[in-house]
Amino acid sequence: MPQPLKPKAIRRGDAVSVLSLASPVQEDRLRKGCDEIRGLGFSPKFDRERALAHDSFFAGSHADRVAAFREALSDPGIRAIFCARGGYGTNYLLECLQDTPPAPKILLGASDITSLGIFLWQKFHWVTFYGPMVATNFGRGAGGEHGYDKNSLVVAMTETSRGWNIDLQAEPLVPGVAEGILLGGCLTLIETTLGTPWEIDTTGAVLLLEDVAMKPYQVDRALMHLKQAGKLKNLGGVVLGDFPQCDGPANGETVRDVAGRILAPLGIPMVWGAPIGHTSRPMLTLPLGIRARLSATNATRVPVQLEILEPACVS
Repeated sequence: MPQPLKPKAIRRGDAVSVLSLASPVQEDRLRKGCDEIRGLGFSPKFDRERALAHDSFFAGSHADRVAAFREALSDPGIRAIFCARGGYGTNYLLECLQDTPPAPKILLGASDITSLGIFLWQKFHWVTFYGPMVATNFGRGAGGEHGYDKNSLVVAMTETSRGWNIDLQAEPLVPGVAEGILLGGCLTLIETTLGTPWEIDTTGAVLLLEDVAMKPYQVDRALMHLKQAGKLKNLGGVVLGDFPQCDGPANGETVRDVAGRILAPLGIPMVWGAPIGHTSRPMLTLPLGIRARLSATNATRVPVQLEILEPACVS
């Protein structure tokens, strides 16, 4: 795996650019999320016209969204970029970012932002952060339903000297210990990188896989596509999310069943039900592009741990 390019850590009082890079955002939700960010000690900034733009099912034209992203990257007064929400449309930006400067800033987002995170990793080796978004999670509060996990968020973006441990609140499907670069995100968006110049390289990775509102057979199809594309061949381990709203027919296979049938034969450590991405629980923040160790055990009362082995930011 390449050496990661790490962003500078965020400190109290630092400015955060709030960008709508995918689908349109409701103003009341955006402002409520910004209030929460202020409560954390940061200073959220957004251009109202751009942040609340509505163009079909996009938050403005792709040219405007690219411009907003570039401006946030080049503005020396902005320390981090927090995405307003997911939805759809981040993929439209990627072909316009081929010359993105190799000076990363914190990029925080999930769901559709997976496309941008994978692109930045594959093209420039940027570390990004898979976690809560302004209009969908921050406004629900720390520890709240559909909210965010404050501890994992703050340590990921502020720690510069050591790693840390995360209780994944998950159950082991295949016990064991795996170490590798933490990569992944939303399953649908991971799959759509296949065949592109920024196709995800999962060799040796601890791979995050999560999604929402997919039928079990659709998850089956996506996992089989990844398998047949060679993306599951040399994995170190797998962390699966909750997969909410993914129920199939009564008495039929569940997504958990599908994951066990396709992934368990790989013989690598695998856990189910971590509150990452689409989850009703407080969402964890995980740094992508950083070495991590997954420890999954069947021992009673021993939590499934993800040990982040190095800081995700620099001073």
